[in-house]
Amino acid sequence: MHLRVTFVAAARSSSLLAERFEDDRPLDQAGWDEVQRAAPELVPLAAAELRYCSPTPRSRATGDALGYAPLAQPALRDCDMGRWRGFTLGEAMAREPSAVDAWLADPRSAPHGGESLTSFISRVGGWLETRPADDGSRIVAVAEPSVVRAALVYALKAQPSTYWNIDVRPLSTITLTGVNGRWNLRLEGVPQHA
Repeated sequence: MHLRVTFVAAARSSSLLAERFEDDRPLDQAGWDEVQRAAPELVPLAAAELRYCSPTPRSRATGDALGYAPLAQPALRDCDMGRWRGFTLGEAMAREPSAVDAWLADPRSAPHGGESLTSFISRVGGWLETRPADDGSRIVAVAEPSVVRAALVYALKAQPSTYWNIDVRPLSTITLTGVNGRWNLRLEGVPQHA
């Protein structure tokens, strides 16, 4: 009994430098344009038996625009950033530089009063482990890039600090196959013909 879980990173609602912790802004025009350009490759994922999304406006809108009609999953929400919610990294650093340094250095710390990185990774991993385990089930989940990163760290049993070394671009996909604590990363590409 194996699952195939494909994560689709939500389209962006702001420039990279303007990204905010727990950003609840809807897709902007650039995000909608990105979805339209990526649709030919991503729409076929709507054939998945189960379709989910993070409960953010941009994740829902991305999933809806791709025809997934996804069910929002609270466990796929972004990391709880406590009093830093709505801040950019630069704004948090300007206000609390030593707290940001501690947060970046220790995945168990939560100086912002929210969720630690290890707790966030465990929450996302718990969601992954509780998916229905019918043989051959296909699942698609549109999620914030941070959630996709957390899922990868969990599935690969990597050190939590690995989270900071994973770059998830908007509308990129990763597929995990497996079940019950045994997950494999599946990289797919277009075969090259000589």
